[in-house]
Amino acid sequence: MTTQPPLPGSTYRLPLQPDFPFAAAEAAVPHLASLGISHLHLPPVLQAAPGSPHGRDVVDHTRISVELGGERGLRSLAGTAAAHGMGLVVEVVPHHMAVPAPEHLNRPLWSVLREGPSSPYAHWFDIDWAAQRNRVLLPFLRDRLGAEVDRIERATWDGETILRYHDHAFPLRAGTEELPLPALVEQQWYRLAWWRVGRTELNYRRFLTSSGTIGLRTEDPEVFRATHGLLLGLVREGVISGLHVTHADGLADPRGYLRRLTEATARHRQRATTTTGTGSPVGAGEPAGRGPTAPHPVWTVVEKVLTGTERLPADWCCAGTTGREALHRVDGLFLCPVGLAELTTVYREFTATDPGEPHTSWTSTARRATREVLASELAAEVDRLTRLAYRICAQDLALRDHGAGSLHTAVTELLASFPTHRPYVVPGEPAPPGAVRALDRASENAGYAFVVAEEAAAVDVVRGLALGSLGRSPAKDEFVGRFAQVCAAVRATAVEGVAHHRWFPLLSRGEAGGDPAGPGTDPQEFHAFCSHLQRDWPGTGTVLSGHDTRRSADVRARAAVLSEVPRAWRSWLELASASHAHLRRGGVPDRAAEYLIWQTLLTAWDLEPPDRLVDAVRGSLREAGVHTGRTSQDRTYETAVLDFAMTVATRARGVAADFARWCAEPERANVLGAALVHLTMPGVPDVYQGTETLWHCLAEPDGLRPARFDELARALRRLDDGGPGAVPHGLGEEKLLVTATALRLRRARPEWFGADAGYTPVYAHGPAAVHAVAFLRAGSVLTVVTRLAHRLARNGGWRNTVLPLPDGNWTDLLTDRPVTGRAPLTELLDRHPVALLART
Repeated sequence: MTTQPPLPGSTYRLPLQPDFPFAAAEAAVPHLASLGISHLHLPPVLQAAPGSPHGRDVVDHTRISVELGGERGLRSLAGTAAAHGMGLVVEVVPHHMAVPAPEHLNRPLWSVLREGPSSPYAHWFDIDWAAQRNRVLLPFLRDRLGAEVDRIERATWDGETILRYHDHAFPLRAGTEELPLPALVEQQWYRLAWWRVGRTELNYRRFLTSSGTIGLRTEDPEVFRATHGLLLGLVREGVISGLHVTHADGLADPRGYLRRLTEATARHRQRATTTTGTGSPVGAGEPAGRGPTAPHPVWTVVEKVLTGTERLPADWCCAGTTGREALHRVDGLFLCPVGLAELTTVYREFTATDPGEPHTSWTSTARRATREVLASELAAEVDRLTRLAYRICAQDLALRDHGAGSLHTAVTELLASFPTHRPYVVPGEPAPPGAVRALDRASENAGYAFVVAEEAAAVDVVRGLALGSLGRSPAKDEFVGRFAQVCAAVRATAVEGVAHHRWFPLLSRGEAGGDPAGPGTDPQEFHAFCSHLQRDWPGTGTVLSGHDTRRSADVRARAAVLSEVPRAWRSWLELASASHAHLRRGGVPDRAAEYLIWQTLLTAWDLEPPDRLVDAVRGSLREAGVHTGRTSQDRTYETAVLDFAMTVATRARGVAADFARWCAEPERANVLGAALVHLTMPGVPDVYQGTETLWHCLAEPDGLRPARFDELARALRRLDDGGPGAVPHGLGEEKLLVTATALRLRRARPEWFGADAGYTPVYAHGPAAVHAVAFLRAGSVLTVVTRLAHRLARNGGWRNTVLPLPDGNWTDLLTDRPVTGRAPLTELLDRHPVALLART
């Protein structure tokens, strides 16, 4: 019988990189232990491409990253962590490897490029060999082949003759070494091509739209064993005690993968906990004096974006997600729905004079972005699905005579209209009702795309193939998984990538999985969400900031104040724009870009140096892809916009600071409220490096800057020296007080926050009750936070609003003051806009 693993009390995310290796993380362990953290949360630790800032471009599954310190460094970190009572959670990248430069760094891929379909590694990778006449398209040339062939040269590496092109290296097919260069290039198992060709002709699956990655067929048991063996061995030894599976939607069969992972980790933990007669642990294959314990899987969470009210499939073998859905609910608590509607009006009116697409609605923006991406960045994936559907129809008499054009239209329309990240269909099993409803919804309007009405029957064919309802065959089973994978890529690339950067009345709402046009989260909705987590996924991760959040939690908390003061924002925006109009040249920056710049400045005015703000604007413009893009830049446009951004980031910083100071108290309530809710709500909170205090940060790579742990440790010691109830100085120290108090409580009393802790809303009574959110865990710890603090102050404050406490004596751990009975909120929250009460 499989038992559930113990839940971490909390995790602390450390973005390891060559400039912050295992040794640097090890030096931070004493501070993190003092903070109350139970587990370090590490990015991928396997050997990645040289200089990788994130580790997700794995090139070798048999080695721990040398640049991070190798296996010895990882074991040393694990040992130091264990000595401080902490474990390690490690991110796993199961669905792709890097196509590095030089390519021989990825030895399995090197073998495939040298030996083609006969390579022993050919089944590792998701390659459509037939699409390129038994060759792999490598779109790495800077221009068309004819213009670049003279820059391709013979070279020698590791005793063999190869082709070299700038940083790239390619092996030669046996027997072709003596051919003249033009013929040599043509006779390989790969086709070298201009990089732009990859958008429409690429024949290997990749991670989203990155041709520098190649999809792994982890659903193959042999591939799973080969790519997971080292990590599972470290799990068996206890070096690793938790796993984070990145981008679960990129897998052909997420449920099957998680079941295999659970079985493997349970088996390994069983071996690790088998003991000799003296009680010492033994390894696999060694004799044991006593029988094995029950299989015990490690704590595992999946990176999975849930859209709207979408739920994680109940049959996935994991503790839950990495917590993006919690981010949106917590953020939403501090947003005013009326103000959000007004902000949308401000945004529409300010950008109304832009040429081209009008900024009218989130729905139309997302729809247009999706169709653009399907016709460009993901065109190769659409074509591959179409070829597969056409082949299925040709092989099945009942499906014959659906033309390739009709199938292509049907595939495109269903992908464009699918409402969530993917359907979760398993070949041979009835499709889940949610998948059926989603595909039915996507099919409703797809028929209108056909000029000839009879050809619209192709929609029913593609729908049936995606649901697995048209019978079984290897090709039909493949279609089920591939359609789901492409769905996920469409949503992540078009909606959460392009569209979020084109529609931004409030920039803080542009995080993955969010609804930029939604009304926020009312308290009742939040309580229902937390009750759901506690009941169904008590071990799920929760998160507010990460390396890839577009704005850190504290920047988003500051931005949320604008939803309470939309008219003040309008006035400030119009004044700032008018006073700097002389800097615009020829309509550049356009109004959308200018809106982006001003709101970025207002919400991150204190970033140093100002280049960080400019870098964020550049990234957003490229992601939006309206006037410039990620792969094709309009340098003239970018230079004009970024010069404007740099100028206002220096000249207008003072007026931005003045506005921010006017909003300082509601910002304080939002920062502390979000932090405390995150740390005490159901689930396992993930604290990103540095966010125990104020952390203002914009998009990656800004979030990868290592935290200054020596300064954080000194700040925590100063706070501790003040004793219980110490008065912190400044918002940063106040946030540190809240964070450390909550984390230490979780460590001291894990039963108050675990799977059996329960969750009970507590409601304030009085004229300002709507501004208080409170909940009880395990009948013993009570969280109280303030929401919409600006409107609260404008309406006269708490007045006689009270919070009825459960029977017993309570202490506010933040102030060390006793509290009982019906607590007046004007007294309970007089020192801090939040309270953390423990039963005494």
